Amino acid sequence: MDRPVLVIGNKNYSSWSLRPWLLLRHFGVAFDEVRLALDTADFASQVRQHSPTGKVPALRDGALQLWDSLAICEYANERWLDGHGWPADLAQRARARAAAAEMHSGFTALRTQLPMNSRRQPGGYRWDAAAQADIDRVCALWGTLRGDHGAGGDFLFGQFGIVDAMYAPVAIRFDGYGVMLEGEAGRYLQALLALPAVREWRQAGAGESEQLAATDALRKPL
Repeated sequence: MDRPVLVIGNKNYSSWSLRPWLLLRHFGVAFDEVRLALDTADFASQVRQHSPTGKVPALRDGALQLWDSLAICEYANERWLDGHGWPADLAQRARARAAAAEMHSGFTALRTQLPMNSRRQPGGYRWDAAAQADIDRVCALWGTLRGDHGAGGDFLFGQFGIVDAMYAPVAIRFDGYGVMLEGEAGRYLQALLALPAVREWRQAGAGESEQLAATDALRKPL
């Protein structure tokens, strides 16, 4: 049987692509990867072959085509992970889904002002009060979930799962923009950054030659 195909954008910039890629890689699911460089003529000409929305990521498994990071993660959980992408406990599973959905639909100021850039190193750049409010909410959420459910491991509900994949790009943002965290939230941040698949993704992103001018401009101290 042919392996599934995951279509992604640049590893340096594409936070949405990272989420399902990380889940599949962490759980050892074999897949083929197609990388389309964002904001290029090749991307514009090829992406509709894989995604009806014209966006990445997209997954092809046989005749099935899927788009949207969270939908791909949910499918992977049922198709290959035997349900291990979510906590086994009903109440914990509900909270994990709520946290994942909050990431999926929220934190607009954080996304806009601290865009994903795996190559970025902390400098003098600073964000406004709206982005800080998003940062504070993320930190509070991480601390609460780790305190309530994290006793079985290093991640939000102990073992790594979909909810952690959803927040992995935030960890890369925090690291690159110098967002300082303490306590459970800080320990969780370091656990995400130390995950072998996250390190593999960041190393590959650092080696990419393409640049997005608006994002890379924020590498410079302001």
